[in-house]
Amino acid sequence: MKLKELIADIPVRRMSADPETEISGISYDSRRTKPGDLFVAIRGFETDGHRYIPAAVRNGAAAILCEEIPGEDIPFIEAEDSRKGLALCSRAFYGDPSGEMRIIGITGTSGKTSVSILLKQLLEKTRGLHVGLIGTNGIIIGEEELPSEHTTPESCDLQRLFREMKDRGCTHVVMEVSSHALALDRVAGVHFDTAVYTNLSQDHLDFHRDMEDYASAKRKLFSMCGAACINTDDPWAGFMAEGIRCPVLTYGQNEKAQLRAENPAFLADRVCFTACLGNERVPAELHIPGVFSVSNALAVIAAAMGEGIPLRECAAALGTLHGVKGRLENIPTGRGFSVLRDYSHKPDALEKVLRSLRPSTAGRLICVFGCGGDRDRLKRPLMGRIALQNADFVIVTSDNPRTEEPEAIIDEIVAGMDGADTPWCRICDRVEAIHRAMDMAEDGDVILLAGKGHEDYQVIGHEKRHMDEREIVLDYLKQL
Repeated sequence: MKLKELIADIPVRRMSADPETEISGISYDSRRTKPGDLFVAIRGFETDGHRYIPAAVRNGAAAILCEEIPGEDIPFIEAEDSRKGLALCSRAFYGDPSGEMRIIGITGTSGKTSVSILLKQLLEKTRGLHVGLIGTNGIIIGEEELPSEHTTPESCDLQRLFREMKDRGCTHVVMEVSSHALALDRVAGVHFDTAVYTNLSQDHLDFHRDMEDYASAKRKLFSMCGAACINTDDPWAGFMAEGIRCPVLTYGQNEKAQLRAENPAFLADRVCFTACLGNERVPAELHIPGVFSVSNALAVIAAAMGEGIPLRECAAALGTLHGVKGRLENIPTGRGFSVLRDYSHKPDALEKVLRSLRPSTAGRLICVFGCGGDRDRLKRPLMGRIALQNADFVIVTSDNPRTEEPEAIIDEIVAGMDGADTPWCRICDRVEAIHRAMDMAEDGDVILLAGKGHEDYQVIGHEKRHMDEREIVLDYLKQL
């Protein structure tokens, strides 16, 4: 493809590169740059891509898209914003594949993964559609599952995935859209046919200035879509809806919501409710326990209705869907106690999952959790306090400490646990903490392993070490 075709949608300040230059690929990592590539220099958190322009040239880059003119005699295109430029160049290079499919984006602090996976299942069951998936749990194209480094991939990788999905027969893509992706223009140039908002609570304040900045990043999605689904149970719903020019379907358990859940019942293995829209009322159930499962179910129905599936058909299909890995996933014990693992690694999510389990817990609710290193430190004491307020016994342990000292992270968690009557202990080794919870469990007790969910590893330093909580539980059951 000629350079002039790649940069047609990019505001260019100056350029020395020949617009007729043939470009054979796009890269943003100099180590992966190949001869004939357009290398895009983007500013990252730990380094600046402009520093690696000489390395990209040595590897054969045909031209450089950048925000600063290179010091050497290198063919360049100077853009106002090279991150956005990367997204738009990539869209052009791969032939705008998202424009050839229906794209449904899910954003919010909690619920993105569950809603996206359940929506994929529902679209496939009701209409036999070929649906690609991009999110925290990974990437799914057809029957193939691929790992995902980010909830939403970098723009160049995202456009490549879109093209592969389209070429392999996908008609729809359901994807999680993170606040990072929106703030960093990873989804620039993508038109979302439907955008879904779940909720907002404290998270990522190591990246965003404050909650309003975090919310503003999320709200960008609703300027990029053809239809919106908004959860009106959430306090930030009004903020999200400001300025939306497309049709909006609101959902929730309040009377103002257009799509409502009435008479919810929370059972040990599922939730049941009546789905209401206008004068239509249909029974619905989802085989995932927890109060928030009602909100997730409504979000799935709302998005599916945007694809032309009637309410009654959506509700009927909902009851046939299976659970989501690492989202209140039951690990069978064959004993009198239950073990669930969940990805609740944020204050609001932890509180919701603990409260949702309380009605169906006959004995004690035992919570095992920690906090990740190199992430928002403000939430650590909050999560300690939330665990004590909502569980009957708490074991504070390690999550993914990354480059921080695990015991220091625990110190910051327990700083919020002073003065509470709920018994607790600290066990830094997560495997030992899980064993301790199982040793003390009695008939009727529920053990919640919170924070890691679907992850089958633990990050210590910069190293990923295998650690699957499901395996840990099942292996220890054999020893008990």
